[in-house]
Parts: sequence; C-alpha cells; structure tokens
Amino acid sequence: MSTRNSTLPQPSILSYIKDIPNLLSLAGLACTLLAIYYAILENYSISMIAMVWAVAFDWADGLVARKLKGRTSTDAKFGGQLDVLIDIVSYGVTPAIILLSYGKFEPLYLVGAFIMIAAAAVRLSYFSTYGLAGGTKYTGLALDNNSLILVFVFLLESFVSHDMFTIILYLSGVGLAVLNVSEIKTPKLSGNPRNVWLLGTYILTITLIYGSKLIF
Repeated sequence: MSTRNSTLPQPSILSYIKDIPNLLSLAGLACTLLAIYYAILENYSISMIAMVWAVAFDWADGLVARKLKGRTSTDAKFGGQLDVLIDIVSYGVTPAIILLSYGKFEPLYLVGAFIMIAAAAVRLSYFSTYGLAGGTKYTGLALDNNSLILVFVFLLESFVSHDMFTIILYLSGVGLAVLNVSEIKTPKLSGNPRNVWLLGTYILTITLIYGSKLIF
C-alpha cells in the first residue's frame, strides 16, 4: 500500500517540510514574498525577477515529486494542497498587489485587484475539483502564465507614459483573469522536458533584462 498505515501515529505538521518538493514550494513562496515586498516599495525590477523565479520553483516541485520514489499518497496530497495555497498567493495576490502599487493604491484599482484574486481562487478551486480535462489539458489559462505574461508586459513600462502603462497593466491583469476562468483548453506545459528548457531560458533572459535595469 502507498498510503500511510492507519495504525501509525499521525505525522507532525513540520515533518512534511523535510519533503524536497515541499521545500521547493516554500522557496517559491519566499520568491513571492520578495515580489510583493518590492512591489510595495515600487522596485518593480526586483519584483519581476522574483515572480519568474517563483514560477521556476513551482515547476520544480512537481518535477521532483514525480521523480522521487517512496512518497506516499498522503505526501502527495499534502504537497498538492500546499502547492494550491501558494499558487493563490503567487499568481493571484502578487499580480493584484503589483497593480495596486503601480496605481498608487487608488481605490479604483481595488476592482481590478479583486477580479484577479477572485479569478485565481475560482480557477484553483475548479482545478482541485475536476483536475485536467481529459487528463492532459487545463480548463482555463493556467495561473502560472499570469506571472510569465505580466513580467513580459512590464517591459513596456520603459517605453510609454506612467498613465498609459497603468491602463495597459490594468487591462492585462483583468484580461488574464478572464482567461483563467474561461472554457479554453490549454496544455500542461510543465510536464514536457522541452518546455522546462524553454522556461529556464525565459527566466534567465528576464532575470538579465531586469537585473541590468538595477545596475544601469
């Protein structure tokens, strides 16, 4: 049996931290915290770098979990729950805070921020209930795409006025939220080794671009 023996004592909460995939998930959460912190400080370059690395750790925890032997069904269930809770912060709360910060926390931006967080919560709840459509595709745009797309959109910030980019950022965030809860079918990118290499290249490129902004 892959499940823990019911006669054994219930494991402690912190015992699951020793699980490598969970450590990777928490590393992603640490990146997410940095993204939020620097967004509030209006240092968006660091925030963007932290956002893409949060995606990297999110993909890594799943890849490692599938490779590890000896993990029980309880381990997998705990890891899945941890991953979902971190995802709502990484891909819902963080982009919403970036929008609020860029909009100087004006009340108008609360509407867009709520839509983004609510869509992420609904999207994750739907996925937790039904899983992959046909076992291979997501229903709605997967949430990790929110961060990958927004860090690219943010590159426009250097080329347009603050007011214009505020509109672009607002529409991008709300537009992604709509796609998150739509009925479109999108492939599970993290399961393909080729996509892992593409993600790694993208993350390093984004890191170099925004890192250069910090230097120069």
